[in-house]
Amino acid sequence: MKILIVLAHPEMQSMNGAMFKQGIKTLEEEGHEVKVSDLYREEFNPVSGRRNFKTTYDAAFFKQQLEEIHATDTAGFADDIETEQQKVEWCDLMIWQFPIWWFTVPAILKGWVDRVFAMGRFYGSERCYEEGVFKGKKAILSLTVGANENAYLKNGLHGDLYGVLKPIHRGMLKFTGFDVLRPHVIYAPVRQTVVQRELELARWEERLKHIFTEHSIDVDIY
Repeated sequence: MKILIVLAHPEMQSMNGAMFKQGIKTLEEEGHEVKVSDLYREEFNPVSGRRNFKTTYDAAFFKQQLEEIHATDTAGFADDIETEQQKVEWCDLMIWQFPIWWFTVPAILKGWVDRVFAMGRFYGSERCYEEGVFKGKKAILSLTVGANENAYLKNGLHGDLYGVLKPIHRGMLKFTGFDVLRPHVIYAPVRQTVVQRELELARWEERLKHIFTEHSIDVDIY
């Protein structure tokens, strides 16, 4: 199968960096084809604007969605955006590897979505949710959080983690048609021992070996 791993962490020696490298190693050893988008190392620019496009629909007034539709019709996306879009279109499974920052994805990953998930190309004309462009593809969030698991329960300090992730699960992934898998979460890795972190990597490795047998979750029940 074909897998895209998108990494959004500035430090490769972090737990996210280790999970990213473990993911590539495991999936390739299982015979899968892997492509990556390492947003910090590639210095991906998350800021949208006319730089997204080679073409222009309206030079007097910038409305991104109209420019996206026009670029879809005229092969007008900038090269860096076209490259990322083709990776998403290519894959059978997309993995986002990131830390939760301020109860959402890091800005560089949100900006990647803003620029890459273009109207006309990835959604539009009633192509969303069950009829989304990426119907039949799978997506999973692999993430770290700073607090322990009890803090992310329904009555915990930060509230139910699935509630925190719902705008991502539903508003970004399910909206464009992906089947969303149960998120893979590592709680407070900074407070774990070396042995505990190694066990977490082994848990990720074992899950990835069977990832294509997993069923999607219902993103609407949270």
